[in-house]
Amino acid sequence: MARQERAVRTRRAILEAAAAVFDERGYEAATIAEILERAGVTKGALYFHFPSKQALAQGVLDEQLAEGGVPPRDSKLQEMVDVGLLLAYRIKREPMLSAGARLSLGPEMRDVFCGGSVPGWIEFTTRLLEAAKAQGELLPHVNPAETAWVFCACWTGAQMYSQALTEREDLEARVTSVYQHIYPSIATPAVLARLDMSPQRAARVVAEVESLRAAEADGVAESARATEPARATAGAPALR
Repeated sequence: MARQERAVRTRRAILEAAAAVFDERGYEAATIAEILERAGVTKGALYFHFPSKQALAQGVLDEQLAEGGVPPRDSKLQEMVDVGLLLAYRIKREPMLSAGARLSLGPEMRDVFCGGSVPGWIEFTTRLLEAAKAQGELLPHVNPAETAWVFCACWTGAQMYSQALTEREDLEARVTSVYQHIYPSIATPAVLARLDMSPQRAARVVAEVESLRAAEADGVAESARATEPARATAGAPALR
């Protein structure tokens, strides 16, 4: 178990180092040597988890959708807002997400990564919109797949413009504006009236998610502590 946990930590350290280097230098300029130095691991350890630089970059891309989102909401349109705001907050602060965006959107990356994480985000958004349509949140004319494509394109455009103009300082506000402009054309009036699309919601969503993560981490630690006596007892000689 200890060896497995160490392998998980090593893999994560490699991914975080790679994300930082890809985010700063781009895919072509990034080198394995710099990633090794940042991660503080051996070349053998890196190649055990990732056999090539392309596999390493793909691992960074895969983390974008594996990082988790917000807890399920009764309103799937509200859930879409919350996911978008959480991502806007985190992409400014977490190289894993920022690097994923750079790897996905660079024009030279199309042939290497086939759109990177973009198809995954479109699919994820389509599923949310399909759920919203099933529970009567969308106007009759709305096609979830087409609308998901438009949403993802608008979110990405807002992110790129915000990065170019303000180093993403205003990203939450710009993402909020995307939802405020598009939702009136797809949401039923009753649902639209109940949605919270204010920029201030971003901080509340972030606080909620961080609180849940902390509680989950405490639960894992408590579970590990609870199993230690059992392991020690199992390994101890029987009393006679």
